[in-house]
Amino acid sequence: MKLFQKLTVWLCCGLISLSSCAFPASAADIAHDPSRDVQTQGVGNPFGFGERNTPANASIDEIRAINHKMTVQEVKYALYKEIDEHWDLISVRFGQRDREKVYALFLGIGTLESTLGGNGDGCDLETAFNQGFPGSSAHAYGTLQTAVTAFKDGPNSEYMQESDVPEMEWYDLNESNFFDGIISNHMGIRKIIHFIRSAITDYDLSGWQIVRGALKGHNTGWANYTGDNDGYYATYPDEGCALAQWYYEEGHLYDNVFTWTKAEAASKQRAGNPWADWWYDIEPSLAEITAQPETTTTTTETTVPTKPDPLLGDVNLNGEVTIADAVLLSKALCTEVTLNEAQGAQADMNSDRRINAVDLSLLKRILILQM
Repeated sequence: MKLFQKLTVWLCCGLISLSSCAFPASAADIAHDPSRDVQTQGVGNPFGFGERNTPANASIDEIRAINHKMTVQEVKYALYKEIDEHWDLISVRFGQRDREKVYALFLGIGTLESTLGGNGDGCDLETAFNQGFPGSSAHAYGTLQTAVTAFKDGPNSEYMQESDVPEMEWYDLNESNFFDGIISNHMGIRKIIHFIRSAITDYDLSGWQIVRGALKGHNTGWANYTGDNDGYYATYPDEGCALAQWYYEEGHLYDNVFTWTKAEAASKQRAGNPWADWWYDIEPSLAEITAQPETTTTTTETTVPTKPDPLLGDVNLNGEVTIADAVLLSKALCTEVTLNEAQGAQADMNSDRRINAVDLSLLKRILILQM
């Protein structure tokens, strides 16, 4: 019991000391199982979100009340749930194999559009509400502010039908679907994929400009490139990517911490070109998506090792995982010490090739589970 109390005190003190290293003490613990390999498995839907966030037969007031109560952390994991369900498609279309960078990008979009529910409204945020439902094409809802144009609206729709994403369900335009937070996320992701296709086939964009153009399409309805000097790019696609980089680099993918558009917190990420400096991985592609097998290939030339070491977290390499490892990692995050290559490999708890506060949170969770 005394050891548990000492560990609890140290964990609290550790969070306080790390606040001087730009990791706020208000950050919540991760919600998913820390033993998961997020890059290959995703986060596993720890809040148990279904295909809908609310009962299909609920009233609009009931639907919005459920969405309204969501915490920032729940809003984040609701986005991840949809990303994980369609990861094979998203990774190819976005040209990004780092799942956590995709998580971060959608946090950046959610910040641009709604500040991730951090204003106390969860994922219950509506624009153009004065126009009624369905309103104009600009009418939008939820974390990603998905416009009504994303939804299937029958053969007589006045909107241009986005029928070119057969890999994802295309929900009908009705109030029950439009005001459901999970479905709104689903349709927002689908809408951006629609504009990725448009950026490639209609405007011949390439590389990261494809995703940049798709974010423009999500916001304006057109994925064409209009020039670097158009200030729009700095205020929407580029700002969204800079905010995404902030969530990723500062370790705020899984907690209740959020920022807002043009906040000083992301000034470092905003100073460069986050697309070229941070985001870009491989060329976005319209290749056909086939279901991936559950088991990994046995061909050694193409298999990526997944760090089977049972002592992951043994940062000081003494053969056991203890509080001393967490102390060493926290000092490394505050640049008081420098880890060597072997220590860094043990400190990279989520195998994302980066050492940050997320790894420290995972290590602390393991220590608590050992008690």
